[in-house]
Amino acid sequence: MGSPTKPRTRGGSTGENDAGRVVPSGYALPVQVEITPYDDPDAAKLIAEVQQEYVTRYGDHDGTPVEPSEFAPPRGLFFVGYLDGTPVACGGWRAHDGPAPEFQPGDAEMKRLYVAERARGNGHARAMIEALERSAREAGRLRMILETGRKQPEAISLYRSIGYTPIPKFGVYHDDPLSICFGKALTE
Repeated sequence: MGSPTKPRTRGGSTGENDAGRVVPSGYALPVQVEITPYDDPDAAKLIAEVQQEYVTRYGDHDGTPVEPSEFAPPRGLFFVGYLDGTPVACGGWRAHDGPAPEFQPGDAEMKRLYVAERARGNGHARAMIEALERSAREAGRLRMILETGRKQPEAISLYRSIGYTPIPKFGVYHDDPLSICFGKALTE
């Protein structure tokens, strides 16, 4: 991937970024996405931010059990997105094959997708999701699944816009009325 670049602001001229791609004026460049251990300091900083966002929206952090080793190959990956060397986005996936009836063989669960508030609205979440889906597909995963909450309407809108559809609830929030789960086939 190219080196991190500064987002273009409205009124800027059309030009090339460091990777040689033409960038129309008024559009920010996507984050530089890098594979990072789940417990890397940059990842930990962003995970703490997303947990604080859950506290703000729901009154508590996400209590889903997560082990850093679940996000290591070949059964998972974690990514951090950088702008000008600053971590602004993260997300990962971990493999699920059962035994819960909600899981299908080949499932990958998306976790901790987050874009820092200061970097939102520039397509960075889509860039992270593309990296997650591509890497899960390359690892032989067949479907991406995720849990989100009804107090995250922007996330729900994004997932629906890129082909995610509701699936039966799973996980620790299975019975929570605010929980909503989505899935998407990873076939090309």
